[in-house]
Amino acid sequence: MTEFLEELRRIAQLGLNYTRDPFDRARYERLLELAAIEYESLCGLPKETAIERFRRDVGHVTPHVGVDAAIFDSERRMLLIRRSDDGLWAMPGGWAELGETPQRSTEREVFEEVGLIVEARDIINVTSRLPGEYGQPHTSCHLLFHCVVTGGQLTTTEEAIEAGYHDPESISEWHRDHGERVKAAVRFSRERLGN
Repeated sequence: MTEFLEELRRIAQLGLNYTRDPFDRARYERLLELAAIEYESLCGLPKETAIERFRRDVGHVTPHVGVDAAIFDSERRMLLIRRSDDGLWAMPGGWAELGETPQRSTEREVFEEVGLIVEARDIINVTSRLPGEYGQPHTSCHLLFHCVVTGGQLTTTEEAIEAGYHDPESISEWHRDHGERVKAAVRFSRERLGN
């Protein structure tokens, strides 16, 4: 079903991007609405929210790219945030932006969320999510970078109501699949950084 919905949405969004005919535009809008109705039952995302997100992505539909930062201190603890949107723990990160490399997007997200200046170095792993997973209506790929702090001051923000270095094993309530990504980061730290 998700493959069908992704294809239906892709056709509607491409059509809305390229058509000049008002009747075709209405047909593509209806296709987008039908897809949104099905996404609502698949992942619990309200139809209106799904339509709004889809309209922002008119054109050639590609996976969204997410970036996250694995940052360790000298005591082998990991920088984690408690997110303001769901109150769960995660690594600093977010969506990549146009005109930025994934590394630059990671560095920007860390600064925006916790006030630290970092250098994104190694890619630790790449994961993906399909529509319906974690209530999302789109396919996404997520890059996890090992980052090193080069400046700034650790702080909380509107996005991160708590921020600090923690032993990841002491955390049990993870945002979406961050628990699995943190495990990959810890393995990387042990194998590559000797932590």
